[in-house]
Amino acid sequence: MVSNKLDTGSRDAISWLPDEVLGNILSLLPNKLAASTSLLAKKWRHVFRSPSDLYIPLWPVIRESFRNFVDRTLALQFESPINKFSLKYHVNNSSDVVNERRWISNVVDRCVLEVDVSLMPGSGVSVDVDDLFRSETLVKLSLGTDLDLGVPPDVYLPALKSLFIDSIVFDYKDLCDVLLPGCPMLEELTVRHEYEFYPYSLSSQSIKKLTVYYDCEAGIDSISDMSFDAPSLVSLDYTDYALSEYPLVNLESLVRAKLNLCYSRKIERPDLTGLVTGISNVEILYLSPASADVIARCVKDGLVLPVFKNLISLTFGSYNERGWKLLLDLLKQSPKLETLIVQGLDGYVGDVRIRPFQVKVEEL
Repeated sequence: MVSNKLDTGSRDAISWLPDEVLGNILSLLPNKLAASTSLLAKKWRHVFRSPSDLYIPLWPVIRESFRNFVDRTLALQFESPINKFSLKYHVNNSSDVVNERRWISNVVDRCVLEVDVSLMPGSGVSVDVDDLFRSETLVKLSLGTDLDLGVPPDVYLPALKSLFIDSIVFDYKDLCDVLLPGCPMLEELTVRHEYEFYPYSLSSQSIKKLTVYYDCEAGIDSISDMSFDAPSLVSLDYTDYALSEYPLVNLESLVRAKLNLCYSRKIERPDLTGLVTGISNVEILYLSPASADVIARCVKDGLVLPVFKNLISLTFGSYNERGWKLLLDLLKQSPKLETLIVQGLDGYVGDVRIRPFQVKVEEL
């Protein structure tokens, strides 16, 4: 039997690969290691310039060395397009602001597609990421964390489809009236925040998936409201305090909703009428134990549950009798329900009995 072997001559095992393949291999390596391959031969100097993904980690070293490394890495790429750019950076003074602004401008000029920027500003320092809000090629943008960020009035992100905002303090008008209207193709929005952001609303004609997460352990100091005006939204994941009012909830295309609403003594009588009615056309509904408790409180205060005419799957949890009685009411209002997934039965002792329904019941 004759074995077929690839003849690579005197070259090493991978140098014969096309530059495009070698470039993709280098893009998977840390930039410092990838840069070291340029010492192997002249061919590798060219290859290092071609990777399209740049990940710039936070170095626990002298800041000047970090700045030089990033500048050198970008310079070696010349004007090659960049697919992904990731940067974690402490911004302690005006020089750091100049650096991050220069790097962001560089990748935007080179038609970057995905950006993940996590900037940690020092006391009294304001960062500048305005160029990110004027990219005509950006498809995915992640911004964080603990930033007090202003939004330029001329936001224009015509290709942006996914936006992730982590612990950024916006003026709510900047987010709702400036940023979102400047993203006509946006389909997925995630907003995580640990600071009060109220009153506010989220309005978009294009968003299909929305996640809003407020850290309920952070507390709440004011009574406020929330509106959702997103007629194309298909999936909603909402964690927050149950607020005083939901004046506008336009979610006519909603298929899936996950609610984790917490009760606060500072909002003694939350009004969930707008929210519950606005999601009543869902097919799949997840209610956390905290949500069941606060909705049950509202029912006691006069909330009339709507008919969930399209609901086929309900995941429900409770930690008290009030919540389990709410489940009975929900079952009566869900004529098409096929699957009921119950959470938290192990720790419950009570006298609530559920009569047989034509549903498949699963216990988690």
